[in-house]
Amino acid sequence: MSTTADSRTALRICPLCEATCGLTLTIEGTRVTSARGDRDDVFSQGFICPKGASFGAADGDPDRLRTPLVRKDGELREATWQEAFDAVAAGLRPVVERYGPHSVGVVLGNPNVHTMAGALYPAALLSGLGTRSVFTASTVDQMPKHVSSGLLYGDANAIPVPDLDHTDHLLLIGANPLESNGSLCTAPDFPGKLKALKARGGTLTVIDPRRTRTAKLADRHVAVRPGTDALLLAAMAYVLFDEQLTDLGELTELVQGLDGLRDAVRDFTPEAAAEACDVDADTIRALARELAAAPTAAVYGRIGSCTVPHGTLASWLVDVLNILTGNLDRPGGALFPQAATDRTPRPAGPGRGFALGRWHSRVSRHPEAKGELPLAALAEEIDTATDTAADTEADTAADTATVTATVTAADTAANRVTAEGEPIRALVVIAANPVLSAPDGDRLDKALDSLDFMVSVDPYLNETSRHAHVVLPPPPPSQSPHHDFAFNTLAVRNQVRYTRAAVPLEPGRMAETEILARLVLAATGMHGADPSAVDTLVIDQTLGKAVKEPHSPVHGRDPLELAAALTGDTGPERRLDMMLRLGPYGDGFGARPDGLNLETLLAAPHGIDLGPLRSRLPGPLKTRSGLVELLPQPLADDLPRLRDALRQRPDGLVLVGRRHLRSNNSWMHNIPALTGGTNRCTLHIHPDDAERLGVGDGAPVRVKGAGGEVVAPAEVTDSVRRGVVSLPHGWGHDRPGTRLHHATADPGVNVNQLLDGSLLDPLSGTAVLNGVPIDVAPAGTMP
Repeated sequence: MSTTADSRTALRICPLCEATCGLTLTIEGTRVTSARGDRDDVFSQGFICPKGASFGAADGDPDRLRTPLVRKDGELREATWQEAFDAVAAGLRPVVERYGPHSVGVVLGNPNVHTMAGALYPAALLSGLGTRSVFTASTVDQMPKHVSSGLLYGDANAIPVPDLDHTDHLLLIGANPLESNGSLCTAPDFPGKLKALKARGGTLTVIDPRRTRTAKLADRHVAVRPGTDALLLAAMAYVLFDEQLTDLGELTELVQGLDGLRDAVRDFTPEAAAEACDVDADTIRALARELAAAPTAAVYGRIGSCTVPHGTLASWLVDVLNILTGNLDRPGGALFPQAATDRTPRPAGPGRGFALGRWHSRVSRHPEAKGELPLAALAEEIDTATDTAADTEADTAADTATVTATVTAADTAANRVTAEGEPIRALVVIAANPVLSAPDGDRLDKALDSLDFMVSVDPYLNETSRHAHVVLPPPPPSQSPHHDFAFNTLAVRNQVRYTRAAVPLEPGRMAETEILARLVLAATGMHGADPSAVDTLVIDQTLGKAVKEPHSPVHGRDPLELAAALTGDTGPERRLDMMLRLGPYGDGFGARPDGLNLETLLAAPHGIDLGPLRSRLPGPLKTRSGLVELLPQPLADDLPRLRDALRQRPDGLVLVGRRHLRSNNSWMHNIPALTGGTNRCTLHIHPDDAERLGVGDGAPVRVKGAGGEVVAPAEVTDSVRRGVVSLPHGWGHDRPGTRLHHATADPGVNVNQLLDGSLLDPLSGTAVLNGVPIDVAPAGTMP
């Protein structure tokens, strides 16, 4: 940090996307006036994108709420923190006590993984409430990858990432990292890494129905028909088997199910898949051959291949191709990162495995995945009453057919639950805006108004939080510390960084960590207790377990002595210190003197480089067999549905989404510096389709889907293939009662209103957002 008479600088990790770039902020008084890349950051090395450069504008947005809001006489009014938490306790506890824990729903949005508070406290909230009514942004995003990883490796969070700095051949499917900055693959300067790949003679292949910025950089761009990603990948796997191109290498002894997989893909010949994918058979064979021939290679899929009818199968097949070519868990292929705050590595061997469908949603009987229900089902779980007796009978039948991976019949019986007959009557929403991010926002908008109580933790009064009875606003990011717990588990290089708040907490504001700690207490019947009690409880529980684990560096020691040794100015810092010390690089509370702890991290303000990704198998495996299970039963059972897709063709236009470098879901549309220009809510449509439909460039068009219709300006462009139209996600800021002055001036339309929520990937519960049939016509001509 440096200081002049008029200003000073401070370091801050950017929280505005998954790249986690290091920033150097210029601060005048308490105001961030500019941001530039931190050239000494061990991970990002000075890279910055337009979002990071606009950190000050986002941080100082005048529409950010400064005080809590409490609904009185039907209106949200400013209140004290004490009044706000009194209202939370008074609103939530009676619902729990009268209707049971499942009558309280919890919705967690994407920004939770971008903050320390969001990483540290929701688990305590869910545990304390005991509710199974949990919904997150994962089921409109990456849940298929969690499910496929859980089934393959026994751990839903064991997600391999491409070794971008060393691979010779990178195949991207449904990913556009030049716009998104990467996702489930934390990589500052993703564009630079792709250019470096090509500069060293490597090959970049992009499979995407749009000619994105990433596709324009590719050596080969394959414009696949939306929603057929799994068919294309299965056909590539067929070629590898058929032409004897499989070579598992060092994985051979770590994999089971190879013969079953060969049989499972035998119907997915390139010729059979070609028409459905609209990719000729020779191209499919070339894709497989090039992948197998490369010295090292990695296949990487993202949201375009997740939010489709066969998202879990597509996510599984991404890893299958890496495995069949021997590229999983080797440098230059796809590797498992090792974060500094990961749990103490346990000895390799069989684990507990991964299960699906341990309980079901009340109305449509959707199975849980990773402890979550589909976000698309939230509205019906609020607005639809069901018969308790019928629910019990249906739940018993559903549990009998529970989809599990390596879970015995006895386990299934033990996990059987009886559904609650009551709808969700209270809702806790943390950093989420499901009215815009979930299908059929109009229905959810109405449902939220029917709740007995709702509390929202959000810096804005937006399309969702406007329904709350209490709004708890966190401070701007400059006033919060930062460590990336989640994204370091997905980083393309092992490293660890921590930045304390760049600006002191403004008088009258409350730290986000304290807000969530107090929310935990208010929701669980401990309102009024010291918020530090939450951190103390977590520390005591964690250390109590650690001293009993034979492989732990603190096995057999006194947990109270260990807790007393923790450093840090706050409860969250003490928890970070604990996780670092217990982690794979930690000092083990003195057992490894050269290891990490909070003090060593604070002494390295630009971070500590922990080295390139390395081979880790069999360590990450937690399957019952202790092996990579190539063909788990739930995936095998879903393959007939994929075979049926070989014969399916869309009758008309289909819809896909779109990302923009200066946006992140619905977060950024209130920042003038990040809107306008090419970041507009327009319908991309191919010139041939526009001519056929009589649509002119810039003219309003009516787009109709199963969930409703919207009107948006057409943008005629050959960047989308024929038969495909594209609308960006996160717009639709036209509802009354919000306080988003810039966003409401150019609201755009909510693409998710075109969806009715009925189309889901059955294994993961993820909403189908891409490849959705729609009708398009000039505005005023559609009935």
